[in-house]
Amino acid sequence: MKITRVYILVILLLAFVPQPALNVTAQLDYCVGQAARTVASIPATLPNLPRNILNGKTTWNYIGYKDWTSGFWPGTLWYLYEYTKDARWKAKADTFTRELTPLAYQKAIDHDLGFQMYCSFGNGLRLTHNPAYKKILLAAADTLATLFNPKVGTILSWPRPVPNMEWPQHNTIMDNMINLELLFWASKNGGGKRLYDMAVSHATTTMNNHFRPDHTAYHVVVYDRETGKKIKGVTHQGYADNSMWARGQSWAIYGYTMTYRETRDPKFLDFAQKVSDVYLKQLPDDLIPYWDFSAPDIPNAPKDASAAAITASALLELSTLVPDKAKAAKYRTKAEQMLDALSSAAYQSRTFLLHSTGHKPNNSEVDASINYADYYYIEALLRLKKLKAGKNILATL
Repeated sequence: MKITRVYILVILLLAFVPQPALNVTAQLDYCVGQAARTVASIPATLPNLPRNILNGKTTWNYIGYKDWTSGFWPGTLWYLYEYTKDARWKAKADTFTRELTPLAYQKAIDHDLGFQMYCSFGNGLRLTHNPAYKKILLAAADTLATLFNPKVGTILSWPRPVPNMEWPQHNTIMDNMINLELLFWASKNGGGKRLYDMAVSHATTTMNNHFRPDHTAYHVVVYDRETGKKIKGVTHQGYADNSMWARGQSWAIYGYTMTYRETRDPKFLDFAQKVSDVYLKQLPDDLIPYWDFSAPDIPNAPKDASAAAITASALLELSTLVPDKAKAAKYRTKAEQMLDALSSAAYQSRTFLLHSTGHKPNNSEVDASINYADYYYIEALLRLKKLKAGKNILATL
C-alpha cells in the first residue's frame, strides 16, 4: 500500500514539474536530414516534385509543376536555405522553383497560383532579392486576377465542372484565402491597387458568406455568377456540408491572420480570433485534429497533421498581432504545444510528418505524408525560432 501511495504521489508531483521546451533547433536539424534523404531519391526525369508518401509505403510519389501542391517542395527548400545558409540548399531551391515558371504565363487552370508561386518564388525573392523572381511573381498575380469575378467579389476556385458545384456557376473554396497573399504582395510591388482591392473583396465576401453563426467554415460556397447571390454552402473534402473540415478551418485561421497583417483592418483581426477560438475549443487532447471534427468514427478517425501544422504557423503570427496579452500568450502556447506534438515520435518518420489526410471522401492521401504538411511545419518552426530570438516572424532568420 505504501509503495502504491508513493508511486501516485510521484506521478502527481511530476504533473506539476515544468516540461522541457520544444528544441526548435533539433527539429529543424531533423528537417534538414529528412530533406537530404528526399533529395537523394529524386528521379533525374520529370515529374520530380515530391508530393506524398502513402500510408504503408516508403517512397515518394512525384508530380509536375501544374499540380496544386507543386510550390511546397521548393518552398520547403527555401526554408532549409534560410535556416542553414548553405548554398547547396539555395541551388536546389532555385532549380525546383524555376520549374514552375510557366504557371505565371499560362491561362489560370485554378486558384492555386498563390500556393504554387508565392511559396516558391515568393520565398526565393524574400531570401535572394532576385529581380527575375519578382517579374515572374507579378505575372502570376495578374494571371490569378483573371479568375476574379467582380459581380461575386471573389476569385473563382475551379474554372471547370466539379461535382456538386453547379457549373458554370461561381465556386469559391476556403483554401483560396491563402492565395490572397500573392495579390497583397503584388499590389505593393508594382501590380497596383486593383490587386489589393480584389484581395480585400475576396476576404470580406468570404467572411460574410462562408461561415456559420458559430464561425465554423463551409469548405465551398457556390454563388450565382451573374448576380453574386449565394446559392449554397457545401463540402468537397469534409465529412458533411455542415461539418468543420479540419484543414478548411485551418486555412481560415491562416488566411484571416494574414489578411489582417496586410490590411490592418480590425474586422479581420477580430474574425481571425473567432475562427481560431472555435477550432481550439474542439481539439482533442493532443491538439492534432481528426480530419473532420464531426467524423463519425472519432476517436478512430484519421488525424490531419497538415491542419495542425498550418494552424500552429498561423497562431504564432496571430500571437504577435493580438493586443490582449493573455490571449496572445494563449495562442503562442497552443502553437508551441501543437509543434511539440508534431515533433514527437508518433508523427515523425519518412518525410517530416506522418498522419496527414488529403481527401478522405475520395479515399485519397488518407493517413499519409504530404508535402504541404512538411512545408507549414518547417515554416512554423522557423517562425518560433525567430520569436524566441526577438525577431519578427517575417524577418529573415
